[in-house]
Amino acid sequence: MALTSRCRLRDRKIPMETECGKKMSSRSDSGSGEDSLDRLLPPAVAPRRKSGTSLSQTGPPLLRTGTRTVYTAGRPPWYDEHGAQSKEAFVIGLCGGSASGKTTVANKIIEALDVPWVVLLSVDSFYKVLSPDQQALAASNDYNFDHPVAFDFELLVATLRKLKQGKSVKIPVYDFTTHRRQKDWKNVYGASVIIFEGIMSFADKELLQLLDMKIFVDTDSDIRLVRRLRRDITERGRDIEGVIKQYNKFVKPAFDQYIEPSMRLADIVVPRGGGNMVAIDLIVQHVHSQLEERELSVRALLASAQQTQPLPQTLSVLESSPQVKGLHTIIRNKETSRDEFIFYSKRLMRLLIEHALTFLPSQSCVVQTPQGQEYEGRTYNGRGITGVSVLRAGETMEPALRAVCKDVRIGKILIQTNLDSGEPELHYLRLPKDISEDHVILMDSIVSTGAAAMMAVRVLLDHEVQEDKIMLVSLLMAELGVHSVAYAFPKVKIITTAVDKSLDDFLHVIPGIGDFGDRYFGTDVSDSWSDEEAQEQPSQ
Repeated sequence: MALTSRCRLRDRKIPMETECGKKMSSRSDSGSGEDSLDRLLPPAVAPRRKSGTSLSQTGPPLLRTGTRTVYTAGRPPWYDEHGAQSKEAFVIGLCGGSASGKTTVANKIIEALDVPWVVLLSVDSFYKVLSPDQQALAASNDYNFDHPVAFDFELLVATLRKLKQGKSVKIPVYDFTTHRRQKDWKNVYGASVIIFEGIMSFADKELLQLLDMKIFVDTDSDIRLVRRLRRDITERGRDIEGVIKQYNKFVKPAFDQYIEPSMRLADIVVPRGGGNMVAIDLIVQHVHSQLEERELSVRALLASAQQTQPLPQTLSVLESSPQVKGLHTIIRNKETSRDEFIFYSKRLMRLLIEHALTFLPSQSCVVQTPQGQEYEGRTYNGRGITGVSVLRAGETMEPALRAVCKDVRIGKILIQTNLDSGEPELHYLRLPKDISEDHVILMDSIVSTGAAAMMAVRVLLDHEVQEDKIMLVSLLMAELGVHSVAYAFPKVKIITTAVDKSLDDFLHVIPGIGDFGDRYFGTDVSDSWSDEEAQEQPSQ
């Protein structure tokens, strides 16, 4: 479900670092985010009274709790109602001579944009792996790092194209002291704005085609030399003679031959680098206008859809036995105490998870019994199983999954509704490494319109999980949510204990269970919140 309370976010205690918890940089920290721009409310959603304490009006748009960083300004949908990628990230290319202030300009742009979902990517991360002979030349400052052939443009173009398409990518980490790539690469995902900077940002034709805006940072050569001396000596452990030798032999000739001529390709030339706030303001205005043009209203489209088709074949509803019917009776009853609600919800979750596991691939196998006899049975036929919970209510299903799947890996996604636009937004993401080959059980308590479920599935697909290896498991779903997910992702298996017919004007499932998270965790709605704001439903 969506979390809409500052106190609830603080109460979460999950010792995980976030994959998208900081502004991302290929040089140091990695993370992602995107500011939510103003949108019209979908017709089916009545206006909601805003909370008395806004999370994003002042200060940075994030909350930190322990080791977790959660954005209060989330990433809105980057796909359409069909689940397909419908808008690419806006890519800004920053070029200029060595130590011209490209990174400073990039950081100034990021600061002025005031959006968290931005990736800062450096061409320096894509230096080629050097041979032993080249390593020796580099050690004596005789290797030309300022020539186009020093860069792995094939990997760079492939990575930037994939990142622009919204996919998860791995960025090499280059060690300037040893002139080698580090063993561990950085995972980067979820950008709406990519700022790509480097001396050879305009040096490749394929690379230029990926840039939506090209900026050249023009700085006096004397200033660039002083900056390079300071940087290479203090940050990269070089001696002054080696730096000057490399500058005269490689850096200056490369600027004259390759970098300065590329200025003619720029859409904007920024003299004086990071100190030129007039130019930076113009750039920021243009980027904001581009983001506004790329806005989507997925939930509104889903809510207005009239579903007249029969329920899809990819849907499996747990048999409504007297036991299941009895459990639903208890948890749907508004008079049920919290202890009983938790106890009987857990029983229903266990039945649901056991039912979901029957759809995993299996193969025949023969084992020997203690009596020395052969028994022909079945065994799981797959690489691994990963559970991914949609915070916070989806997390309640994790114990049931852990109880029946030994050593299952768990990932987490936080999707929250923007109260102004009514759209789901991605705030937090942490997935296990190498998830792409696993069968993934995506867990959420309730699915109403299917907007948040679609976002969660889209995140998994962006991380190269195969669609037919995803199972959406939910205690309760509305028919609209079932149709929305099945229409967008026809290979995803949808598994639930019950499907309710309709939604009310606030998109709550009817007859429904109520606010599952509040009933399970015992969190009450404060006076400063409307019932609609505290509902579990907005993340569904």
